[in-house]
Amino acid sequence: MSWADPGLWSGIRGAHLATLAALILGACESPPQNTDVVPFPITDSAPARRIITLAPHLTELVYAAGAGDSLVGAVAFSDFPPAAARLPRIGDAFRVDYEAVVGLQPDLVLGWGSGTPAASLDRLRQLGFRVVTLEAAVLEDIGDQLLMIGSLAGSERAARAAADAYRNRLQRLRRRQSETRRLRVFYQLSERPLSTVTSKHVIGQAIELCGGVNIFAGLADAVPAVSIEAVLDAAPELILASKYGAGDPSATLASWQDWPNVPAVQLGNLFMVDADLISRPSVRILDGVTELCDTMDRARLARLPIHAGDRG
Repeated sequence: MSWADPGLWSGIRGAHLATLAALILGACESPPQNTDVVPFPITDSAPARRIITLAPHLTELVYAAGAGDSLVGAVAFSDFPPAAARLPRIGDAFRVDYEAVVGLQPDLVLGWGSGTPAASLDRLRQLGFRVVTLEAAVLEDIGDQLLMIGSLAGSERAARAAADAYRNRLQRLRRRQSETRRLRVFYQLSERPLSTVTSKHVIGQAIELCGGVNIFAGLADAVPAVSIEAVLDAAPELILASKYGAGDPSATLASWQDWPNVPAVQLGNLFMVDADLISRPSVRILDGVTELCDTMDRARLARLPIHAGDRG
């Protein structure tokens, strides 16, 4: 499983990372050997009529591509659109309930390349299921994924309309932000341990689209751990954090008040963004990008105070 997958952070809802690590280790164990089952027969040419998704953002993409009526199962936290919350659950981001999958007799299983455990994908293929994995390396890939799902499910017309609308909106956002003033940004993905995103992550790409200079864009990992000292040295003008659920968002960023010399703290530029929108690589990510760009525009309005010694 890859920490690079943005859907993971949306799905865990701020779970403690020690617990999360234990869950990941559990997900790496060998899946049960249900070798006596015979799954529903499938063909590669016929449109899929019984689809299961292994990530919340894939569930959203299937609905957006006009194939929601073909969904028969999804993983935990598949909660958008509202109809998705009523789908039978077949596991979560770390674990697949193979018995539940067999019972639903899918003719297509959609997995997510960097997030679904490889052992789970392999086991589903061993059971005879048609498994297709999708991965959004850049924002533009989401339009391509809509077309792929439309082709697999026989909903090409709806998928084409959704893909065109997505691409047009993304292009408009890029044009809108092309002339904005650059702003040094730190994105706090989690507080303990302190982690962030790089340009390999869709959130990092969204920051760049909105005219931000991600202070950790060039690190090797998509979701690296960083030190307080590294953040202080980079002097961000804006600090952003992911907002999960209905908790008190101000507490997430409160500790930065201990560092009053950081430009973002002096400017009051400590903001939260909706994790469900900005983290899931689905059509709704452009809502998150819009929110991010609006927030960064607000941050640009702030100016550091001019001290007496600074005047010419």
